[in-house]
Amino acid sequence: MNGFNTNKVSVVIPAMNEERVIGTVIKGVKSILGDGCEIIVVDDGSKDSTGKVAKEAGARVVTHPYNIGNGAAVKSGIRAATGDVIVMMDADGQHRAEDIPRLLEKIRTYDMVIGARTGESETSIHRDAANTIYNRFATYLTKKEILDLTSGFRAIRADIAKRFVYLLPNTFSYPTTITLSLIRSGHSVDFIPIVAKKREGKSKIRLIKDGTRFFLIMLKIATLFAPSRVFLPVSAGFFLTGVGYYIYTFITTHRFTNMSALLIGNSVIIFMMSLIAEQIAQLRLDKTEEHPHLHNEEKD
Repeated sequence: MNGFNTNKVSVVIPAMNEERVIGTVIKGVKSILGDGCEIIVVDDGSKDSTGKVAKEAGARVVTHPYNIGNGAAVKSGIRAATGDVIVMMDADGQHRAEDIPRLLEKIRTYDMVIGARTGESETSIHRDAANTIYNRFATYLTKKEILDLTSGFRAIRADIAKRFVYLLPNTFSYPTTITLSLIRSGHSVDFIPIVAKKREGKSKIRLIKDGTRFFLIMLKIATLFAPSRVFLPVSAGFFLTGVGYYIYTFITTHRFTNMSALLIGNSVIIFMMSLIAEQIAQLRLDKTEEHPHLHNEEKD
């Protein structure tokens, strides 16, 4: 472990109905980090013996009385963690405990390190295609190359995780939210390549419903931290359409039409909204940095 103190590491594992594999996951983490690390399994309203198996395997179990969501489980784990560094991983056996030391080595330099799934990972074609779209859009929003926006395998400094926990949604969108939030807030984020195994059991992510939610979450975070990346393209689109339509009508009818005026007027309004939104985003960021404990948690 290159001298890294695993007693200061908390591993957060959100789980729901994973009794078949959760024990193996916990034992794998212990075999790599030793008994000194804190392993927190958040049982998100499981109908099986997930919590019991996790406790018998040596994990500290936080139990939700009913299913709230994967993101809510992660938030509970972050709040309960006592380590200086928090490692997040899935309970379905996709992530290899052997990759945790690589995350911890990088966390010496970066605020958050993400395990980016490579082409060798055992993932479905439609999931890979969706992730490619998300990664490219996130790269545009953040001006930084995003290799895996939705990976649930990552290490983050605990004080930073607790500062941003109020932003995280209760759903599977939490990796998207925390990645975009940290990058747009000026925190350092890096990626390491990993090979994800095929998950045990059936995936709980619904492609269309959760995919749409991911996209909306990305727009929400972009509006919070970089509104101009959303507003300005829309403003430019209205302006260019208005000017183009004016040129067309001037050539054909020698008129400046009401539609051209409406389009250009809307572009100016949206541009002014972007300026106001930028100021609000900066005030919000300043408040987050100065008083991280004053925020109330946002709900989906």
